[in-house]
Amino acid sequence: MPVSSVPSGRRVIVTGAAGGIGRAIVASLAGSGCTVAACDAPGAPVDGVDGASVTGLFDVRDRAAVAEGVRSAIGDLGGCDAVVANAGVVDTIHRAERFSEEDWRKDMETNLHGAFYLAQAAFEALAASGDGRVVVISSVAAETGIPRQVAYGASKAGLVGMARTLAVEWAGRGIRCNVVMPGFVATPKVLAMPANVREAALERIPLGRFADTEELAGVVSFLLSPAAAYLTGVVLRVDGGFGLSLWS
Repeated sequence: MPVSSVPSGRRVIVTGAAGGIGRAIVASLAGSGCTVAACDAPGAPVDGVDGASVTGLFDVRDRAAVAEGVRSAIGDLGGCDAVVANAGVVDTIHRAERFSEEDWRKDMETNLHGAFYLAQAAFEALAASGDGRVVVISSVAAETGIPRQVAYGASKAGLVGMARTLAVEWAGRGIRCNVVMPGFVATPKVLAMPANVREAALERIPLGRFADTEELAGVVSFLLSPAAAYLTGVVLRVDGGFGLSLWS
């Protein structure tokens, strides 16, 4: 029977590794015996990411920089069996009619373009692995209209379409592509939100709490495990039931 833990020795590249979710993903994979390249933007504190075998700094909005960063990580790891596209921003909070082109591009280029550049740059190594995996971190904002987050929601919805297309195109090369769609996660940024905003969010979550970063990391590990060998193009909502009921 397939096991739900990641096999030891798997070589994984994780972007956005210095953030709360990224750190938990790296630690979880390293705890399973994976060798992990923890990557983030220039200036990010990746050297302090627990469990990282190697680190890398590159701007995911820059296609050439991503290609070079991935090439370097693959060289350090001796190959690549999986990539986790976790890099993202959610700082552009405006009403749609006031959204600037600069802010629109920031969300699209970081959240959507960066994930594609990562997967594309790793394609040959993933195909050579024989069991390549791509995991993309989206958001419930892709399916739930959240005011003042038009670019974020659009970019995260784009990730779903991208991953499903890659799942179809790359299946013949032994590569599976899946999506994790988190709701509210107890990262420092979420916990720093005003109390009334947190309370309003909790009222829409039937389970009554935010997700722990380790819970998100566990879902990523599952998608990289033998138990997920027959999953591709799947979207896994990890949101505590967010938005399921108006009366929860």
